[in-house]
Amino acid sequence: SERMVDAMITRSPLAWEMRPNKNLKEPQWAYTYGLALLATQKVHARTGNPAHLEYITTWVDSLIDENGDIRRYEITDFNIDSVNAGKLLFVLYEQTGDERYRKAMATLRRQLEWQPRTRAGGFWHKRIYPWQMWLDGLYMGPAYWAQYAAAFGEGDESFDDIAHQFELIEEKTRDPETGLLWHGWDESRLLAWADKETGLSPNFWSRSMGWYAMALVDSIEHFPADHAGRARLAAILNRLVDALIPFQHETGIWWQVTDQGDREGNYLEASGTSMFVYAIAKGVRLGLLDAPYLAYAEKGHDGLVSELIRVDADDGEVHLTNICGSAGLGGKPFRDGSFDYYVNEARVDNDAHGIGPFILASLELDR
Repeated sequence: SERMVDAMITRSPLAWEMRPNKNLKEPQWAYTYGLALLATQKVHARTGNPAHLEYITTWVDSLIDENGDIRRYEITDFNIDSVNAGKLLFVLYEQTGDERYRKAMATLRRQLEWQPRTRAGGFWHKRIYPWQMWLDGLYMGPAYWAQYAAAFGEGDESFDDIAHQFELIEEKTRDPETGLLWHGWDESRLLAWADKETGLSPNFWSRSMGWYAMALVDSIEHFPADHAGRARLAAILNRLVDALIPFQHETGIWWQVTDQGDREGNYLEASGTSMFVYAIAKGVRLGLLDAPYLAYAEKGHDGLVSELIRVDADDGEVHLTNICGSAGLGGKPFRDGSFDYYVNEARVDNDAHGIGPFILASLELDR
């Protein structure tokens, strides 16, 4: 995990440069940076390396001004992805007491207070994606809310709502045959990718289930010990992991399109696998999964290291390969949730979607 952070900093001395395909000219508040830097923050907690802390703080302070406002963030976009990077602020506020961080955290919490919802009470993914819930969104919004609610003393009503977000999307997206979760659900059934009867997207994407699995373990960690939602979410985690195990490749890696490993064009993908490894390992550590499940996490991590890690011969720099650069539903005509769409999205090395979960998974297994 430490070597991967150091390699990331070597490749991108400024954190906002870590996604060169975006062609950015200045820092951007986005979930991907929040993911990779949260992993860096957890490495710093173990090592105390000041370079790691500086890397995180430089990015955050370039985007949060003296009033605690987040640069170019528009709350009324109601983009649930925008909430995720706020997870970095809990530790920074605890360490410094800087009110800028607390104000920014409160702004992101306020977004969730007014986030548009489906008629069933689930958060829309974005204002421009109405009536839609994606598995990805549970990591972005409710997982942040759970940590915020615990840190600032919110009551059972908040945790009831957070649990509802997880339970609703499992209810709507769980396939009764495999137990896997479809990527997205459109309550209106109006979107081109949505099944006209169920509102579901047409395929299982490993990273979307990975986001959801990580969100489960990260949220449950902050639930009050006596809250009934804790056990219900743990049961969801167990159902999901049980569904994923039959689709784990002999190498330990999961496929980009989870259930179609024998189909031409599919490939063994790093980010979803890293997310599953992290969630399983953390689930065992928290007592949410029985100890024998750890073997599946170890097998997955071994596969990542043996099959998808590349180490430069000259300087020993570490690279993670076979990462799906980006994927989503709608917004553009070709984002139709089809098999061909998922397997033909750019496959890249060292993308934050993969680096962050790989570091988190490595830390969990090192415990």
